[in-house]
Amino acid sequence: MVKVVGVRFRSAGKIYYFDPAGYDMKTGTHVIVETARGVEYGTVMIAPKEVEDDKVIQPLKSVIRVATKEDEKQEKRNKEKEKEAFKICLEKIAKHKLEMKLVEAEYTFDNNKLLFYFTADGRIDFRELVKDLAAVFRTRIELRQIGVRDETKILGGIGICGRELCCKSYLSEFAPVSIKMAKEQNLSLNPTKISGVCGRLMCCLKNEEETYEYLNSRLPSIGDIVTTYDGLKGEVQSVNVLRQLVKVIVEINDEKELHEYKVKELKFKPRRRKESLKLSAEELKELSALEDKGGKSKLDDAK
Repeated sequence: MVKVVGVRFRSAGKIYYFDPAGYDMKTGTHVIVETARGVEYGTVMIAPKEVEDDKVIQPLKSVIRVATKEDEKQEKRNKEKEKEAFKICLEKIAKHKLEMKLVEAEYTFDNNKLLFYFTADGRIDFRELVKDLAAVFRTRIELRQIGVRDETKILGGIGICGRELCCKSYLSEFAPVSIKMAKEQNLSLNPTKISGVCGRLMCCLKNEEETYEYLNSRLPSIGDIVTTYDGLKGEVQSVNVLRQLVKVIVEINDEKELHEYKVKELKFKPRRRKESLKLSAEELKELSALEDKGGKSKLDDAK
């Protein structure tokens, strides 16, 4: 077992483990730690505890100290300097006429490195831009190209649900999201209804995927022939996944009637066949563009 403390460096960012080095810390305590990027200012999200050895990436770096009042002032000064650096970088980008969108400027706590996050449609030759920025700020400059999901995580916003975006408020890592998830939940495949602010499929489709997969596995498919509890046979006309209700067209006295049954009142093969997406090539291409295969976020370095 190894004693660790969990530290986060940005809102809803990934939590990294550090050696508490004997310091008395609790959730919400600000600390100064050494990372791969240099000395950083972070917030304790997991109080010191013991974890299994295989859950820790060695070598485990130590907490340098609990943040002092002077450290708090330094962090505030860095935030002000980041605003100025952002403006200067925008001017330099315009000067070099580069097709890139600047998203954020970030100083490491010790000011040894200045990072600029940007988005772009393709590869950007920013060598001359880096030279100009280094001449102005006289520190190490790093330009990092990020994806649209990372951009949205930084900028934040309100989703169609009326709440703050999941990626900004609590989602520390992006999960792969696919069209299959939307199909499994019987959602409209209209791109404008299932895509988020970032233009990709909504991350919340992942939240209920397992529940819908389980509930759907208990239901027959539309068009299946089922036997009711009273001995009638009929064709499934529609299903209500959450209520676990099935509407069946049955024949009574040579007349077809639509009856609703609970799934436990029906007999059928409890296995859903794979339903193909009956979409045009253009619709499939448009929906595929919304899919995101996940992957490591470029906002956080390995600490």
